[in-house]
Amino acid sequence: MPDFTGGRLSNLTSELTRIFLYIIPSLALIWYLLKLRVSKSSGTGQAEWGTRPGKNDVLSFFITFPSLLINGILITFASSYFGNPAQVTPTPPSDTLGWVILCFTCISTAYLEESFFRYYILSQRDEFGLKLVPALFISVVLFSICHIYAGPWGVLNSVISGAFLACVFLRYKSLHGIAFAHAFYNITVFLIIAFTGG
Repeated sequence: MPDFTGGRLSNLTSELTRIFLYIIPSLALIWYLLKLRVSKSSGTGQAEWGTRPGKNDVLSFFITFPSLLINGILITFASSYFGNPAQVTPTPPSDTLGWVILCFTCISTAYLEESFFRYYILSQRDEFGLKLVPALFISVVLFSICHIYAGPWGVLNSVISGAFLACVFLRYKSLHGIAFAHAFYNITVFLIIAFTGG
């Protein structure tokens, strides 16, 4: 998650740099690899793992977003009850431009994570010679490793959320629904911190 502490301009510039030099190129590479693999498949791959937005995306969003919020609230409650070791609380932006950049960051980061950890790993598992359970395990573990910066409770949140996102993705074949749910969850975390003071 981005952090907007310290100098306003330098943090906004570094966040924009991260978006345009890391997130967007990484997302383009993943989608290129997916398109390359789908075009080499027998033709049924595109229908099974299509990326066109549809009603399944809306349904998966309305299932996923509240579930992520409930999980986050329960993890936050547990961390305050059992102690809060190495918990990282991100700092929300203080102005409109910062919020616009934050929203763009959350959406692009969620798309990157969902495209790789769910769409790429799970839809291409046959190409890697993986059965469903090992592919799910790899998806959840890699997703959780990327959230080590959030401390042990953040990793636990990532394990539960990652497993849930993977199951919703597999059930509905929905990339856009889970990506937007993931992005809105991250934005909501910043909004809660901004309005409650942490």
